[in-house]
Amino acid sequence: MTVMTASNTAPDLSFLLDHSSHVLRTQMAAALGEIGLTARMHCVLVHALAEERTQIQLAEIGDMDKTTMVVTVDALEKAGLAERRPSSTDRRARIIAVTEEGAKVAKRSQAIADRVHRSALDAIPEDERSVFLRAMNRLVEGHLRTPAEAPPTARRARQRAT
Repeated sequence: MTVMTASNTAPDLSFLLDHSSHVLRTQMAAALGEIGLTARMHCVLVHALAEERTQIQLAEIGDMDKTTMVVTVDALEKAGLAERRPSSTDRRARIIAVTEEGAKVAKRSQAIADRVHRSALDAIPEDERSVFLRAMNRLVEGHLRTPAEAPPTARRARQRAT
């Protein structure tokens, strides 16, 4: 399905990327939800397991703001899957350490994420997948690597109740 705008003959790339990303996120959320994780929790567990990383580093990897990262780590701690510890290299920094149970859950969640991604790619004929992936990588490593500065949004004053 290639969506065209009313006055333009170029494919609406924004719609295609937004829609496919939205659907993939919902599928991932549903699949990870079966084991009690969110995509953010999965991201933090997997990347914290790979090597010692600070909360700030993990937030950058997962494209999370500070508040979202704190809430995510709080949930992982509450579930017994991770804990905050002092960094072994910087006593001012705190790392996220994955517990033994967290490592087991991370292995399961990675298998789920791989399955969701594989399922999406299976919708593309096998001989076209490598071309698709090369093109997507070229976009995210090139032209679509860095977001443009967005102008500030105008805020309207609140209306007073009379």
